[in-house]
Amino acid sequence: MSAESEADQPGEGVLPGALPEALRAELVEFRRDLHMHPELGNQEFRTTAAIKARLEKAGLKPRVLAIGTGLVCDIGKPDGGRPILALRADIDALPIPDTKSDCPYRSTVPDRAHACGHDVHTTVVLGAGLVLAELHRQGRLPRPVRLVFQPAEEVLPGGGADVVECGVLEGVGRILALHCDPKVDAGRIGLRQGAITSACDRLEIALDGPGGHTARPHLTTDLVTAAARVVTDVPAVVARRTDARSGLSVTWGRIESGHAPNVIPQHAELSGTVRCLDLDTWRQAPDLVVAAIDEVANLHRAKSEINYIRGVPPVVNDPVSTELLREAMTARRGPDSVEGTEQSLGGEDFSWYLEHVPGAMARLGVRTPGDRVGRDLHQGDFDVDESAITVGVELFTAAALLDATA
Repeated sequence: MSAESEADQPGEGVLPGALPEALRAELVEFRRDLHMHPELGNQEFRTTAAIKARLEKAGLKPRVLAIGTGLVCDIGKPDGGRPILALRADIDALPIPDTKSDCPYRSTVPDRAHACGHDVHTTVVLGAGLVLAELHRQGRLPRPVRLVFQPAEEVLPGGGADVVECGVLEGVGRILALHCDPKVDAGRIGLRQGAITSACDRLEIALDGPGGHTARPHLTTDLVTAAARVVTDVPAVVARRTDARSGLSVTWGRIESGHAPNVIPQHAELSGTVRCLDLDTWRQAPDLVVAAIDEVANLHRAKSEINYIRGVPPVVNDPVSTELLREAMTARRGPDSVEGTEQSLGGEDFSWYLEHVPGAMARLGVRTPGDRVGRDLHQGDFDVDESAITVGVELFTAAALLDATA
C-alpha cells in the first residue's frame, strides 16, 4: 500500500515537524523490511540491530536493553530539571503464517508475521525520533524525549514489565504509545480517557480423581461431570461475586479428558482466559477465580490444581495525556481527525508503564478510506495503509512540541 502524497501534509506554518518526502519514503521501506523479517518476543535481534543502526546514523546514541533485545534512546540530555517525554513502540511479531498473496513485502519467515502492526509502531517511533533529533539540533525541542523500543509484547505477562525493571522510566514524566486499528481510517486516530484495553490473564487447571467404571459413578469421582461443572458453574459464580460493570469474565478455550466411553477418567485438563474491564477488580481476580474453581471441584469430589497466570492490567489513559494527543492530532490534521473509541477486550502490556507514570495510548487508523475488506489484527492477511506511518510520526512530534509539562 502506498504512502500519501506530499500535498496531503500540513505545512510548517502550523507546527514544525512535518516529514520531508525522502524520510517518508525511507520509513515506508523500513517498515516493509521489518514486515519481511518478523521476529518473536525476546528474539528480535535483527530488528534491534536495524533500529540501532538507523539511530546511530542520525548521530544518536541508542542503548540495547540488558535483557538482550529492544533499546532505548534519549534525544536531548536529561538534566533532572525537565521531565522526559517517553515514546514507546513494541517490536515483536506473532507465530502465525503470513497469508497475503501478491505482496512484495510479505514475510520471508515461515509461520511468522507482523500481524498486529508492531512493525508500524516501531517505524513510527523511529521516524518521530529522527524528526525530533533534527528539531533538537535546531534548538526547537522543549524537553528531552526518550524512545523506548520494547520486546515481547505478545509474551505474557508482557515485555513491558521487564523494560520497566531495566530503569527506562527513570526521569520520565509522561509516556505515549499508539496501536494500529483496522477499524479506523488512515489519517485519523481514536482516543478514550480511562481504560482503553482490558486485563487478560490465563488459566490452566488439572482435575484428578480415582477413576472407575461408568456403571458405578457413585463409587468414585465422576471427573467428566466435575470438569463440565467447572466449565459452566465457575463463570456464573464469579459473575455473582463481582460488580457486573467490572466486566470480569472467565472463558474456556480447551477441555480434555478420557479415552473410552465406559471408563471414568482419572485426569482432566481445562484452560482459558480471564478478562476484566476494571483495574481494581483485576487485582482481586486471582483470589475470586481460584476460590470459585476450588468450590465447584470440591463439590464434585475432584482434586484441583490451578495455575493462574498473571497477564496484564488494563491500559488506563490519563486524561491530561489523552488531551495532549487530541491537541497534537488537531494541530496536524484538524479536529475531525480525532474520533472516540471503545474499550477493547484485548490486553496490551503498555499498562505496565502506566502503573508508574501517567500516559496514554492512541488508536492509529490504518484502514484505507473506503476499504471494507476487513483485515483484522492477529490474522495472516493483516496489512495497513502505509500513509498511517506519516500520521503517527507527526502525532508524536506534535505531542513532544505541545507538552505543557515541559
